[in-house]
Amino acid sequence: MKLEQLSPMLESNDLPGTIDFYRNVLGFTLRGVFKDEKDPRWCDLAKDDVSIMFCMPNTHMNYGRIMLSGSLYIRVQDVNSHWLVLKDNCEIVYPIESFEYQMREFAIKDNNGYVLIFAEDISE
Repeated sequence: MKLEQLSPMLESNDLPGTIDFYRNVLGFTLRGVFKDEKDPRWCDLAKDDVSIMFCMPNTHMNYGRIMLSGSLYIRVQDVNSHWLVLKDNCEIVYPIESFEYQMREFAIKDNNGYVLIFAEDISE
């Protein structure tokens, strides 16, 4: 059994706001959207080799609120440049820092409250 790709599908109560945040703040491209009449119900956003899908909460998995018990860890090249672009445009969870496990990273929250960590390997 071969696994080919992981694309998280996260819930959002504000898909237009999510599409706007990921496109205009993070530079993602909208690869697909499903609309129910005029309102989006699902979308697929991507940048380089990273893709994330979002959907409106549904009755099959109704948790009562938007939540993720962890974070999304995104490896990047030149994390310092990403920090300079994002630091004044997002809610910061923690600022850029080099850690003893040889990663330089920072964390932000998206418009849904999900934590996104941007990290670069600095072991070399």
